[in-house]
Amino acid sequence: MRFGPALLGLALGVLALGPALGPGFTLRYDMVFVPDPPLRLGDGFPRAVPSDQVVALLSAVIPAEIVQKAILLGLFALAAAGAASLAGDALPAYGGGAGERAGTPGAMLVPRLAAAAFYAWNAYLAQRLLIGHWALLLGYAGLPWAVRAAARGGPGRLAAALLPAAVGGFQAMLVSAVAVLPVAALRAGKGRARAALQASAVVVVLSLPWLVPALRSDAVTDPAGVAAFAPRADGPFGTLGSLLTLGGIWNSHAVVPGQGSPGLAAARLALTLVAVAGFVRLGGATRRPAWWRGLVVAACAGVLAACAGAFASGLLRELIGWWAGFGPLRDGQVYVAPFALAQAVGVAVVAAALRRNLPAPVAAAAVAVPVLVLPTFALGAFGRLGTAEYPGEWRRVQAVVNGDPAPGALLSLPWSAYRAFSWNSGRVVLDPATKMFSRPVLWDETLVVGVPGGGRIRVAAESPRIRRIEAVASALTAAGGAPHVGPPASSAADGLRREGVRYVLTAGLDENTFLSRLPGATPVYRGRELLLVRL
Repeated sequence: MRFGPALLGLALGVLALGPALGPGFTLRYDMVFVPDPPLRLGDGFPRAVPSDQVVALLSAVIPAEIVQKAILLGLFALAAAGAASLAGDALPAYGGGAGERAGTPGAMLVPRLAAAAFYAWNAYLAQRLLIGHWALLLGYAGLPWAVRAAARGGPGRLAAALLPAAVGGFQAMLVSAVAVLPVAALRAGKGRARAALQASAVVVVLSLPWLVPALRSDAVTDPAGVAAFAPRADGPFGTLGSLLTLGGIWNSHAVVPGQGSPGLAAARLALTLVAVAGFVRLGGATRRPAWWRGLVVAACAGVLAACAGAFASGLLRELIGWWAGFGPLRDGQVYVAPFALAQAVGVAVVAAALRRNLPAPVAAAAVAVPVLVLPTFALGAFGRLGTAEYPGEWRRVQAVVNGDPAPGALLSLPWSAYRAFSWNSGRVVLDPATKMFSRPVLWDETLVVGVPGGGRIRVAAESPRIRRIEAVASALTAAGGAPHVGPPASSAADGLRREGVRYVLTAGLDENTFLSRLPGATPVYRGRELLLVRL
């Protein structure tokens, strides 16, 4: 059944997303889709390039909320089909059951479906989805295809396989590069050096949309992010055990509910050990796939990168202080993706052995195991994912600002990156203003991360422009009874004008108090929640 793995992935996507497939937008943490998104490049480090631009182009033809649902479902289908395809390279030496020739389609279907289920349903995918990193997951979903192309095809085939990661942007491409480059360099046969050079060239060319603005950006990296984004234990087996079972994300709110229960954690650890054993067994096969050695290196390198923040934080801080280009290593857990792919292949090898020695219905149960060891990922992680409709005033403000041809930035207040709107059922989401307007948007890039024990780590904004107006913005949104902190009101307005601010958008602030702190501002739109003023 050629399309069986993709259909299985689609079914798992429907089960995982659940209420997120209803009418409206799914808004949670960094997953911010907006109606009629503009086609523009943002300021600062290009984290959403070219993913935002691709979404804007698609939304010009299809409603943005449909685009979002298609992307999210497509992630599951692409990931499952890719893992099954990669596993198919490994199965001829292990396939076959009673009365079947090894490697026949009937013998290979169950193991391929087991690999598909594992890769499309695990803690890595669940946690990154719950934190809203859909663009990264584009690279994760395309990773099996990219590994296969790096081992078997030329640069054109590799470029096509890397397109999902290219759309995802810098994180998706970096994770893909960790797997693709060693696979190309260590693949079986001749021409390894040439293959490695070609793979490097393809990765660089596809990275140019974000690489060029990143090199030209004046963004700075706060070494405090090493501690903030270090992997953490999400179960009883510590940080290392969490990483080995593909979890360990730094944000506790991205952990699947009930994930840390001892029984489920032990089951996932047992599945990890079985999967790793299956993958290692593949290394001794006479018909070992061309990508096996490269994927071993990629999986080990990814786990080591993930461990750096937790077990070698001092060294990582030194590296970032020396060169900001090491900044992407702060959130090292993202690099566990190649290890997840290796485990998926290992699951297929074990399922093939079961298929050969046990009745087909018994072996087929291996397909359900990934869901059984992480059951609360279902139904939007038991309600963590849902949908919401933007109130009409957001669309009206968007029309006013985007319809103004005069230049100038928009300052979004209150000075807090993440919000919890009542119309979004209180789910925390990045300020939607960052995506809605065709002009530059200035917002609080500072990230405050809670750590075990009740402490907090403050990761400073990357943009020098944001750092310059931080005091002004904080003063403008201070509580009404709080003493005035920062520059006088008149100089606050002048400071914003010097930074090229034309509009200030506020949400949930007292209008009279705010306008008294910004003399000369002209209200342009008043709504129940939003106030838009022009300087």
